[in-house]
Amino acid sequence: MPKRLTEQEVAAYHRDGILFPIRVFSETEMAGYRGRLEALERREGGKLSRQTNMKPHLLVPWLNDLIRHPAVLDPVEDILGPDLLCWGAGFFTKRGGDGTFVSWHQDATYWGLSESDVITAWIAFSESVPENGCMRVVPGTQSSEQLPHADTFASDNLLSRGQEIAVEVDQSKAVDVVLRPGEMSLHHVKIVHGSEPNTSAGPRIGFAVRYIPTRIRQLSGIRDSATLVRGTDRYGNFDLEPTPAGEFHPDAVAYHAAMIAKQVEILYAGAEKRPAFAKAAGM
Repeated sequence: MPKRLTEQEVAAYHRDGILFPIRVFSETEMAGYRGRLEALERREGGKLSRQTNMKPHLLVPWLNDLIRHPAVLDPVEDILGPDLLCWGAGFFTKRGGDGTFVSWHQDATYWGLSESDVITAWIAFSESVPENGCMRVVPGTQSSEQLPHADTFASDNLLSRGQEIAVEVDQSKAVDVVLRPGEMSLHHVKIVHGSEPNTSAGPRIGFAVRYIPTRIRQLSGIRDSATLVRGTDRYGNFDLEPTPAGEFHPDAVAYHAAMIAKQVEILYAGAEKRPAFAKAAGM
């Protein structure tokens, strides 16, 4: 029996590749998380650096707790099973009028994972509506083959390589993933999705957490890492990541830098460019 979702909701996810909205935190609880995020942004000069925003749960204990929260994990377990790794996480933030967007893409394109049985939990730290550039998906496209993508490296594109699908997307079939603060959506790694710029006055903030069953492997040839968040890892396909002892603890900072160097190698394999922080650090 499912822990949180109904059997009908599990079936809808498998049919559509998307399930929303799922209430995981009250709006009051989310306001508290939002305050912690704003404090973290102030620490970094008003905006999370690109490097900090790659697996920030390895640096910040409250985010490490968040990726393990039962309210988040129970729906994920209902779909992927009881043994779960968090492979990655990061914030997708659009300031009002800043022009940033997410091109139509499939998450699976550059991740190097052995299976497509992968879920992103997209947790709304703010309201997410068409006016502020909510995520849009084309339901059912997760059942199609992996589509060709082209790297654009567009400066306003929030994706790592500015990657976009290199064939026409039927936008008439797209659905707006509207969420209130504290709600989340679950989407499949192969579903076609993207988002428009934020034309509102306030920010649109989502925390995307990537979950995989422990049986999945990294195919890039690089020894990858992940955080065991539930159950048992009987496969050993990933180095298991430690919990940070404190916010930006020196040991955590050093470990995070080493793991991000590996993730950069995976995500930018074959790319003509790399992020500025990676080049500056010699990654």
